Formats: sequence, C-alpha cells, structure tokens
Amino acid sequence: MSHLNQLLEEVALARVRYSNAVSKLTDQQAQWKPSPDVWSALDNTEHLYWAEHGAIWGMWRAYYAKRAGSPVWEGELIHKGLPIETIIERTWQPKEKVPAIAAPRMGGPLAFWLSAFNSLQQPLHDLSVALANEDHESIIHPHPLSGPLDIHQRYEFLRFHIDRHKDQVLALELG
Repeated sequence: MSHLNQLLEEVALARVRYSNAVSKLTDQQAQWKPSPDVWSALDNTEHLYWAEHGAIWGMWRAYYAKRAGSPVWEGELIHKGLPIETIIERTWQPKEKVPAIAAPRMGGPLAFWLSAFNSLQQPLHDLSVALANEDHESIIHPHPLSGPLDIHQRYEFLRFHIDRHKDQVLALELG
C-alpha cells in the first residue's frame, strides 16, 4: 500500500470515528451549546464539511496548477518532513479563529451535514488516484494557519482535524 493510500485510509477511519460519535445524538443534543462561544456538535459537523471541502478543492487546484507549470505556492518548505502534529504545535494558538469560509453558518439537520461530510471521502479517494504517480512533496497547498503543506501533510491534517473535532464533540456535556 502506498503512503498516500495509507493516509487516505486513516482519513476514512477518522471519518468513521467522528460519524459514530455524532450519529447517535438527537437533534436537541446536536444543537446544544454549553455557552455561546462553544460550538455544538452540529456546528462542528458543518465546519468539518466546509473546511474539508475547501481543502480537497485546494489540493485538486494545486495538483492541476503544478501540472500546468504554475504552482499555487513556491518558496521555502518550512515544514518539510514534519508530521502534522508537530506543525500544528508550532503554528496554532490554543483557540484559533476559524476562517470565514470554513465557519458553520447554515445550521439545519445534523443528518444532512453528516451525510455531506461523509460524501467527501469520494473526491479525496479520486484525488489519491490522480496523484498516484506524482511527487507528493512537490504539490503544495498552503493552510491558512500553518502555511505551506505538501499533499501528505494535507491528508494528515484532514485526519488530525476530524479527530480534533470528534474530541470536541465528545467533551460536550450534552444537555
């Protein structure tokens, strides 16, 4: 199994862990917030969809731009070879402000957002197929907080990010 396929499987498993954590919630539990500045399970799920949708689109865009000879990012790879946990530790504050494009903003049924979130595994899989014979370390899609990340680091980030929000949902004392 290639390293990228292993990372794809890790994202899929994180997606299952998250889905299992939230799928048992009632609509009332999914919308509950312990305070106005804390996201509900619904907010976390909608955020995961928007953030991952943008990240997958960005990786596809970076891949095609590099193929066309005009990469979306050029410069020093300040995180070269580092695992995503180290990168996050070096670049994130304890409580980051979400970029507007990835913020929950629509609400609605948890079942919809969970379905939408789970549907993202297919375009991520398709990207893995497209990237099978590519140099993954040379395709860079910058993260808004962490800076330039290569494809492997981006897949690692997806796994990390899903698990981070799963832990946030599990930490809610649902009312």
